[in-house]
Amino acid sequence: MTQKQAPDDLRYTTEHEWVQKVSDRTVRIGITDYAQDQLGDVVFVQLPAVDDVVEVGESFAEVESTKSVSDIFGPLSGVISAVNEELEASPDLVNSAPYAAGWLVEITVGADDDLDELVGEMLDAGGYGAITSG
Repeated sequence: MTQKQAPDDLRYTTEHEWVQKVSDRTVRIGITDYAQDQLGDVVFVQLPAVDDVVEVGESFAEVESTKSVSDIFGPLSGVISAVNEELEASPDLVNSAPYAAGWLVEITVGADDDLDELVGEMLDAGGYGAITSG
């Protein structure tokens, strides 16, 4: 199996989500290239609504492929501040551009949360590569 691309500027979870800090209190979330490859052709993405609350470790969205349905888990706690509405008409963006146009949601953390610390505790590209190359 070839190593799937994992950009160095992102952080990763063991549940195969990527996390990108987009502001002092907001991160963008998606699934990794490895995850979309394992899923196969994505045919439907069920996303939460803006202002929904996300808890770390809790399922908040689903990605459905021709093979299976996979839960997406909160990499951190916060509030949904944006959803990728393009996925409603084009769920295949998750396959074709998992780190770009195929992003899922943005989550804003509370004012008391240290986003740098929360993101810093996640896997870097090397650490994520180690769990997917087994």
